[in-house]
Amino acid sequence: MRRSGKAVWHGTGLEGSGSLTTPSGVLAEQPYSTKMRFADAEGRSGTNPEELIAAAHAGCFAMALSFQLTGAGFAPTALHVESVITMAQQGNDWSMSGIVLTLDAVVPGIDDATFREKANAAKVGCPVSKALSAVPITLEATLHAE
Repeated sequence: MRRSGKAVWHGTGLEGSGSLTTPSGVLAEQPYSTKMRFADAEGRSGTNPEELIAAAHAGCFAMALSFQLTGAGFAPTALHVESVITMAQQGNDWSMSGIVLTLDAVVPGIDDATFREKANAAKVGCPVSKALSAVPITLEATLHAE
């Protein structure tokens, strides 16, 4: 299996702009630029690579956890996941300095220890977590009663 995405960029790094496209059509010439990436603190003027990585990580972790839980006999009712990537700047260079996965889950019949075991296994085992293993990943998991 292979997955792909395309980027087109025009101009300088600071003043230029580009677009992102995926075969699924979810992104179809979605604009992005340095301003959208770094100057807009709320991130609402357009997308950026870090936002897309965060969404991919949240989705991958949720799916991996669903498989972990279901395999252990506990079908989840709801898994709400947010992934927040913290960026750090040193001089002109930026890097991902940490990722926090926040999970709010409703899983009938599971005890807290088993829930945390499966959540941690999903955090370590999902393909996006593996790809991001150079970045510290923290999991904040909350189990809610149904």
